Amino acid sequence: MNDSPGWASPGSTPSDGERPDGAAATPDGAAPAPDPAPAPDGGTGGTPPADQRWSAEQPPAGQWTGVNPGGPAPGPGGPAQGWGAPGSGWDPSSRGGAHTAWGAKPYAPKPGVIPLRPLGVGEILDGAVSTMRAHWRTVLSITLAVAVVTQLAITLVQGFALDDLNTAAAGDPEAALRQQLDAIGGSIAASAVAQVITLIGTILATATLTMVFSRAVLGRTSTVAEAWQEARPRLLKLTGLTLLLLLMVVAVFAVGLLPGILTGSWGLGLGGMLIAFPVALWLYIRFSLASPALMLEKQPVLKSLARSARLVRGAWWRIFLITLLTGIITSIVAGIIVFPFTIAGMIFGGDGFQGIIEGTATYSWGFLVITAIGSVIALTVTMPISAGVTVLLYIDQRIRREALDLELARAAGLQGPGGTPPGTAAAGG
Repeated sequence: MNDSPGWASPGSTPSDGERPDGAAATPDGAAPAPDPAPAPDGGTGGTPPADQRWSAEQPPAGQWTGVNPGGPAPGPGGPAQGWGAPGSGWDPSSRGGAHTAWGAKPYAPKPGVIPLRPLGVGEILDGAVSTMRAHWRTVLSITLAVAVVTQLAITLVQGFALDDLNTAAAGDPEAALRQQLDAIGGSIAASAVAQVITLIGTILATATLTMVFSRAVLGRTSTVAEAWQEARPRLLKLTGLTLLLLLMVVAVFAVGLLPGILTGSWGLGLGGMLIAFPVALWLYIRFSLASPALMLEKQPVLKSLARSARLVRGAWWRIFLITLLTGIITSIVAGIIVFPFTIAGMIFGGDGFQGIIEGTATYSWGFLVITAIGSVIALTVTMPISAGVTVLLYIDQRIRREALDLELARAAGLQGPGGTPPGTAAAGG
């Protein structure tokens, strides 16, 4: 492992401290030992000698203590010191899976925006927001630049399309229909160009934000220049991955529509679409972690898709629900931001209050510019949340399946017992 965001090795396997059945084991692979004997003061203490691992009499009720978050714990040989030491409240081999008290989460080191253990939904969302707050200069600079460029392209397309339609409507009545059809065709072509620009901006934002979030997990900062420098070599492959995913979705819907097109039946076409939608959704979630796998593990495009499929296997519904919740939250936030700008655009850029009341407010250049400002602000705020949740979901799945928390702790420079990095002693044995 190195200090760059590409810390996630592609071939990581479960640690030696994990048994095949998923239960925690001792470093030598044996079954877990019985609960340690209580310390003289009634606490759990450190790991006692082999002949004192079980007390002849259980301690009275009320003397079981909860998790000791990293503080020194009494026990034979004095207080334990260092990350992952006995009594520190977190055992690296358990990766946060065991609870030492009813309803209490075990302590885990937190060098950055998330604790290094399996994450809950709230922790994933909080990690995305915390990264925005802690590294707001870098994050907002990236998203603001992308949002301005993409919204400028969309606004120009919409404005010129409206001018063409208004000119066609005011022309010769006999040629108005043909002019309007030509104007609609031109607006569709211009919209395609705007969508391509938007796609490029999204790819750039995804690549750079992935690097920012990967460093934030380790407690490290990164500038826009550093994020760009590390993301640039992967941009071409990320573009190919994004286009391949879009092609998959388009192909699924095309196959669904094909029977209706061939038979001329709207009902058959609608039925095909109803079948195609869940298939496309299943593919989208299945390959949703391919982007961080490609960026952080430096995987090729096809191997990134296979990597995502392996990580999502068995957790499809969980990832789907978290992705859906993130989409709902970002949509609500974007709607709250855009709504006042839309009203202001109708008032100052359209037909005023009368146009709003009568429903005849026109979409003028003033309206488009005002609403575009609201859209830029909304994208600047919501884009990092969506990108951050995807990266943290990828990290969470690797922690759950491959003990990535140990690799992250080592990359963050956390120290194990005796002042050595976690896992050094085990590797040497």
